[in-house]
Amino acid sequence: RSPFRLIVFDWDGTLLDSIASIVGCAQATLERLGLPRASESTIRDTIGMGLRETVELLVPRYDEELFERVLSTYRHLWLQSYGQQAVLFEGARQTLERLRKAGYALGVATAKPWRGLRPDFDRTGVESYFQVVKTVDDAPPKPHPGILLEVLREAETEPAEALMVGDTTHDLDMARGAGVSAVAVTSGSQLRDVLLEREPMGCLEGVSQLPNWLDNRASATGSTTGSSGSE
Repeated sequence: RSPFRLIVFDWDGTLLDSIASIVGCAQATLERLGLPRASESTIRDTIGMGLRETVELLVPRYDEELFERVLSTYRHLWLQSYGQQAVLFEGARQTLERLRKAGYALGVATAKPWRGLRPDFDRTGVESYFQVVKTVDDAPPKPHPGILLEVLREAETEPAEALMVGDTTHDLDMARGAGVSAVAVTSGSQLRDVLLEREPMGCLEGVSQLPNWLDNRASATGSTTGSSGSE
């Protein structure tokens, strides 16, 4: 048997190919408000963080009025335009289907609030694959372990039985703080070398490689994949 009963995914950059959209929306927000432009690499490094932490990095010396203007402008641009451009990574839906058939419970732990995640779920139609979904609305932002701990609590799963899959060091640090093993994917906002510094169990090009990675680990230990056996 696999030691993992629950697989928890980050959303943006892991299952949803949204990094370019997020960067574009952030840059458009800064431009619309007449604020200094931020580089793509700077914005990519903020992905997965909380909203306030992101604004602190992109707009130094902001006040509360400007903070609210940044948030409202970003949300408006995202819902009206940029969010529509984000689609699931190739093979992501098939990966979720394969893992579910193999007997794994699936979850999401994302820094995106529900007001942003809901349109994504409605557009992609994958919400039904997940037993539990927790967002930054439910706990402090990553890398604090709270979001993942909330997933474990609702799923009634011990940390040793869960695997976190994410594209940033924020995901990997969150997993470590929760006592959960992690696999990194390089499909999102951070480079392989940066992710490997956190020593994840594996570092894959994308989630479509995850089922085979799990199968190979199971074969190496003489076990079957998933909590209900192999496919």
